[in-house]
Amino acid sequence: MKISFRLLVVAALFVTSLITANVIAVKLIAVGGTDIVLPAAILVFPLSYIIGDILTEVYGFAWARRVIWLGFLCNLIFVLFVWLGGLLPGADFWGGQEAYETILGFTPRLLAASFCGYLVGSFTNAAVMSRMKILTRGRHLWSRTIGSTVIGEGLDSAAFITIAFIGTPAFAPVFILYHWAAKTVIEVVATPVTYAVVNWLKGVEKSDVYDAGVSLNPFSLSEVKR
Repeated sequence: MKISFRLLVVAALFVTSLITANVIAVKLIAVGGTDIVLPAAILVFPLSYIIGDILTEVYGFAWARRVIWLGFLCNLIFVLFVWLGGLLPGADFWGGQEAYETILGFTPRLLAASFCGYLVGSFTNAAVMSRMKILTRGRHLWSRTIGSTVIGEGLDSAAFITIAFIGTPAFAPVFILYHWAAKTVIEVVATPVTYAVVNWLKGVEKSDVYDAGVSLNPFSLSEVKR
């Protein structure tokens, strides 16, 4: 398949939303004055799932798989250079080292949790989208976007919160429910936008891929048939 400018834009938006989410996740917000606490990333992280849905629906699982790995690689490069930047000695007049480490000083455990949640959730989301498209014969897009998000975001939230916080005073299983519910609600609210973007892209790209026979192995970087 010829790589179009629009596919590059979609991939860039996916990677940008992923890295942005990982940075602003440091800030915790209280929801509507309740005791429910969520990371500020709750505003942007679902966007990566919506874009992942669009990738799989329009371009197929093989391209979604490539972009998911691209996002992982870009995130890894970002984290590496943030870490190196923190090690470099600051100028004498610069007093922002503590603030730098507060916002960007990721702990190894949080990084592992973030990477595991991302890979498990994103690949599950794309796989469910791909297989449901065949089962529904391309109809009822809403059922695929919401169904894949319910499963993908659920596994993502469970993996991240469990790996990041289990065994610490901050761990509470109900946080998994809060994360999962908030992300799913955002996906549902955004469904009309997803429909509009998918229909527009299918029209201009002349692409509506069905992954019949395509392997869902996340480690394959080619369109391997069974």
